[in-house]
Amino acid sequence: MAKRKHVAIGLLGSTIDAGFGPKRWDRWRPSVAVCQHEDLLIDRYELIYQTPHAELLGQVVDDIQSVSPQTEVRTHLVDLKDPWDFEEVYGSLHDFARGLDINAEREDWLIHMSTGSHVQQICLFLLTESRHIPGRLLQTSPPRKSPHQAPSRQKKPSAAERRRLGGSPPPVEQNYDVTKGEYRIIDLDLSQYDRLAQRFERERSEGVSFLKSGIETRNAQFNRLIDEIEHVAQQSRAPMLLMGPTGAGKSKLARRIFEMKKLRQKIAGQFVELNCAVLRGDQAMSALFGHVKGSFTGATTDRQGVLKAAHQGMLFLDEIGELGIDEQAMLLRALEEKRFMPVGADKDVTSDFQLIAGTNRDLRAAVADGSFREDLLARINLWTFDLPGLKHRPEDIEPNLQFELDELTAATGNRVTFNKEARERFLKFATSDSAEWKANFRDLNAAIVRMATLAPQGRITPDVVDGEITRLRTAWNSAERRSPHAGHRNANSLIEELLGEKAAAELDLFDRVQLEAVLEVCQKSRSLSDAGRQLFAESRKAKAQPNDADRLRKYLARFNLSWSDLGQ
Repeated sequence: MAKRKHVAIGLLGSTIDAGFGPKRWDRWRPSVAVCQHEDLLIDRYELIYQTPHAELLGQVVDDIQSVSPQTEVRTHLVDLKDPWDFEEVYGSLHDFARGLDINAEREDWLIHMSTGSHVQQICLFLLTESRHIPGRLLQTSPPRKSPHQAPSRQKKPSAAERRRLGGSPPPVEQNYDVTKGEYRIIDLDLSQYDRLAQRFERERSEGVSFLKSGIETRNAQFNRLIDEIEHVAQQSRAPMLLMGPTGAGKSKLARRIFEMKKLRQKIAGQFVELNCAVLRGDQAMSALFGHVKGSFTGATTDRQGVLKAAHQGMLFLDEIGELGIDEQAMLLRALEEKRFMPVGADKDVTSDFQLIAGTNRDLRAAVADGSFREDLLARINLWTFDLPGLKHRPEDIEPNLQFELDELTAATGNRVTFNKEARERFLKFATSDSAEWKANFRDLNAAIVRMATLAPQGRITPDVVDGEITRLRTAWNSAERRSPHAGHRNANSLIEELLGEKAAAELDLFDRVQLEAVLEVCQKSRSLSDAGRQLFAESRKAKAQPNDADRLRKYLARFNLSWSDLGQ
């Protein structure tokens, strides 16, 4: 197989390469020196110059030929109005790179980075990094002299050598290597550099640990998920969608993503969080997009809204599936155009933020039933991550148990521990099939707080654990009885339970009968949208874009109720 040829690309240095008299050989000139190394034969040199330096170019080409006759020098005129204008320099060098005849299989390309303005050097680096010029960087420098190194003496050059060197010989004491200097070849494939690779891997591992709050999780699926989230968060500002059951840690993870990006200076603004499930009627628009004074009753001052507050930062919209259709449309525009209209305003405002959305709903099913916009889902699910519930991560309960204890100690100043038997008993129950963890980490956190509070002298005993296991089972069984699949509560008693006896007694008969009927339908329905379709089955036919879920949500809000209040 034929030996690969070395091809160098370089910029003529108008100052550092300069020299016409014999004394030019007394100093280091990088464009000439790069061809003087016995262990680096440059077969071809692609030398870029500008018109004002044509005379210098001729001298440098002659000198290259004198020190390395086997080097073919090809010159390229690339005139620049301003060599410090980044746009002009990059465009000109990009055009030059596109015109090169590159045979990557037979040639080893070296991009000489020691000449030209800093802007030109940066542009050459970028063209190499982007593989417009498929090569490695060649860095040259003058020789480093030891302070104790005496100048070497060499024999006096012959007449032929004097002619080759351009006239008068250098002083006898001169070390000819001073004109050669040193060189280093740098491959931009950083994976080849062990120390750099280790540094990047350490930074990545620190980021993953940060996202997990330092918890040494053991679930392989969850660990792979966090690895991917760390990489995406580092590289992208596109929206992210965090899916998973209530209490799976979506809100906490979103905040950790923000804090990690903030530490790495990937984001400048603040973290703004809003739970869309608590939005009611006209207040939803105002909370999201803001309003101007006097835009509606009660709007006594301007309000900027969470989208504007998140400018240059991160916005976390939890339970995004609960947004109404109108709010979804405005949010979509804000994401695509970075502009939106506050309530009552006559002109747009701008806000550039990264969105993280959270939901425990199946948004594709919501698109199918008309309660969620398909175009908005397409915009926010570029990066979708489904967080598994605690029940599906039994091996992570033990490290999270210790984390919760440490957090409680930091918050209260009182250290609480398990004795050995109590710890084993709780973990055996917590990782068993009978442990449902319906509210996931909220259940686990609540259990730790209760046991720590009841622990005598800061030691959780088996008796305390047994009492907590009973409490958890009772709560889960109660939730099961309230579910639509375990029999339905009497609507009349449910009104009193939800509103209180006093408020229920103050209802007009008309409102009470209507609310009873609505609650009965809700108890039998799988979702807010499903209940809405049944309740508005006739009137929805007259609407081009029926939003049954939003209508039902607003109806329940009249009584200060929400879908979650119904145990659904």
